[in-house]
Amino acid sequence: MKVTRIAYSTVLNPGKYAALAEQAHRLGRVRSEVWQRYGSIAGVGAGLRDRQVRDRWLADGMHVPFGVLANAWKETVRDATADIAANLEAAKVQVRRAISRRTDDPAERKRMFTALKADRWAEDPFLARQMRKHWKRGRNRTHDQIVVRADAYNAVVDGRGRLWLAVPGLRRRQMVRIPLSTTVAPSGTLRLILRGGRVEVHYQIDASRMRSSQRPCGQRTLGVDKGYTEVLTDSDGGHHGTSLGRLLTSESDRLKEGNRRRAKLRSIANTAALRGDHAKAHRIRSHNLGAVKRDRQAARHRARVRTEIFTAVHRIVDKAAAVVAEDLTKRFAGRKTLGKNVNRRLAAWTKGVTAEALANVSERRGSALVHVNAAYTSQACHRCGRLCRRSGDRLHCTSCGVVWQADVNAAINILHRAGDPDIALHTPCHEVKQILQDRTDRHRTRLPVQDSSPATAGRRANYPNRSAMSNE
Repeated sequence: MKVTRIAYSTVLNPGKYAALAEQAHRLGRVRSEVWQRYGSIAGVGAGLRDRQVRDRWLADGMHVPFGVLANAWKETVRDATADIAANLEAAKVQVRRAISRRTDDPAERKRMFTALKADRWAEDPFLARQMRKHWKRGRNRTHDQIVVRADAYNAVVDGRGRLWLAVPGLRRRQMVRIPLSTTVAPSGTLRLILRGGRVEVHYQIDASRMRSSQRPCGQRTLGVDKGYTEVLTDSDGGHHGTSLGRLLTSESDRLKEGNRRRAKLRSIANTAALRGDHAKAHRIRSHNLGAVKRDRQAARHRARVRTEIFTAVHRIVDKAAAVVAEDLTKRFAGRKTLGKNVNRRLAAWTKGVTAEALANVSERRGSALVHVNAAYTSQACHRCGRLCRRSGDRLHCTSCGVVWQADVNAAINILHRAGDPDIALHTPCHEVKQILQDRTDRHRTRLPVQDSSPATAGRRANYPNRSAMSNE
């Protein structure tokens, strides 16, 4: 497994930065051409590979107008085709969910999944409609990146102990030397990202070399529920990453106030320009509406949030050999109308980072990550299975006469879902609700499980419903 590391430039000469920016701009045109020509069904979607694209460009001379070295545009073509392929695979995830919702027939599902994986979805009307719906033609918006091959650069340490990275420029045998803020030389293929007069050097290392990967995982199985005020709550009642809510709320409120002031200054500048006072408008835009400070503040905030989330996930894996969680990549499906402040704060909720941390840390430390269907886990009592009303962080169960901590209750329900034979990962939420209500009715009337299917009865014998058995 690979993980990404970032090194930053220090006190970079403006002339060097301008040369790198010009090269990145030209390579951005290469990316745009790749997306325009091959980012559709007839391109990468039809199985076209980056080597075939490079061969075509060499034969037709299409690479000449860009004015960059061969290694630079070839690596950019490879990177752009990989982005198109990733965009295609992301659309297939949505189509697979649509297939699961469309049919319960295993043979039909297998046929559709096979056609989708083999890129023969155009032959099936349903798959073709779904792919047209979820796979939109993309466009390139990246004009600040340079991909450098592993054998095209070198790193040296000078007499004062500073590390210098030499990367190819626009002309052959003309290297641009970048001073880095680290003493560890990057390795492998590099991605240079130019932001605010500074160069970020992204590279990958083997995860086994990291100290955190040497930590053993626990021995238990835990269910976890995501949160806003904290990163995760486990089925033992532990809360992990309790500073997340304060970080997100303070940053959201700071951005609200800062953007309000920026909007006022922009209005003043626009009014001054309309009056003909262009000098005043220029001063405001130059000294008050820049993006360098804002971007660096945003980067620091993202780093603090990632640290909080990854630390919380490490604490979970310290206890668990298997982590049961919901699929955090799904979009919100709530229908409740919320206020502007709540919507703004939820928009900053980094549940995608939590999903990345769970997958990353679990794989590196040898813990299993199990995804389950989390529908109604926050509304159902884990003891009796009855659907209850949640108020804040409390869940009131009128049947049991108990007030549960809502996140702990949800984590226990998620843990129980791992062995539930009736609720699969992609079972629609209305079917989940019906299943839970039927179980509650049978539990209340003390009726035996009614099922006409011997196969389902056998599954229930092997995997009993834990929610119904929790009172026994």
